[in-house]
Amino acid sequence: MNEPEPPNGDKYVETARERRIANVVLLLFLVLIVGGGIWLANAMFDQRRLDDCMAQGGRNCAPPVEAPAR
Repeated sequence: MNEPEPPNGDKYVETARERRIANVVLLLFLVLIVGGGIWLANAMFDQRRLDDCMAQGGRNCAPPVEAPAR
């Protein structure tokens, strides 16, 4: 069966350039999602380590903060 034509008679044909642009956009989106997931997992691991230290009654559980030199 033939598909019905659009009302104006134009058929859209995707070009190789448009496919490449779409692939690059999707790749950047995927990298952003994976990077955000890795950052979130690392933040959760650090928080768990801090919580475990504090639950055991430890002091100086947080990493040292270095003050800027004057």
